[in-house]
Amino acid sequence: MAFEFKQCEINGDKVEGLFEIQPKIFGDARGYFAETYSEKDFFEAGLTMKFVQDNQSASKGGVLRGLHFQTKHPQGKLVRALEGKVYDVAVDLRNGSPTFGKSYGVVLDSQKNNMFYIPEGFAHGFYVISDFAVFTYKCTDFYHPEDEAGLMWNDKSINVDWHSICGDVEPLLS
Repeated sequence: MAFEFKQCEINGDKVEGLFEIQPKIFGDARGYFAETYSEKDFFEAGLTMKFVQDNQSASKGGVLRGLHFQTKHPQGKLVRALEGKVYDVAVDLRNGSPTFGKSYGVVLDSQKNNMFYIPEGFAHGFYVISDFAVFTYKCTDFYHPEDEAGLMWNDKSINVDWHSICGDVEPLLS
């Protein structure tokens, strides 16, 4: 298998469907090669989603995008930083989930080439740690602008630990 799949945990509870994914990197003096998606490997790991749309954004350092979700047409997302480094956050919005309302964050680093799979039913956002970042995500449903919703990035009930990443700097909000 060309990937290592690590199921994410919030406070010791495994979060169904939430994975940090590390592709195998084949490098030498010329550079490197990595598969960034293989339906076969993902299906073998139990991730049988179908992707229908790819998105890409670029942001300068200190930008915080999110926390976004869609209500009637939820999207699963496979996200990664193509350039730079971001702190990526998923908030569980699935009713009845043992981790409902809790957040999980991972640093996505273009040098590490790691990815984060966030299934349907989560809010999603990220903060740019590096001076600049290019961010990409594969989605399991098309974007429906009329269906867009969001949470306040600093909502105390979610308690995302942005401070450990941002410090005392007020983020530039999208």
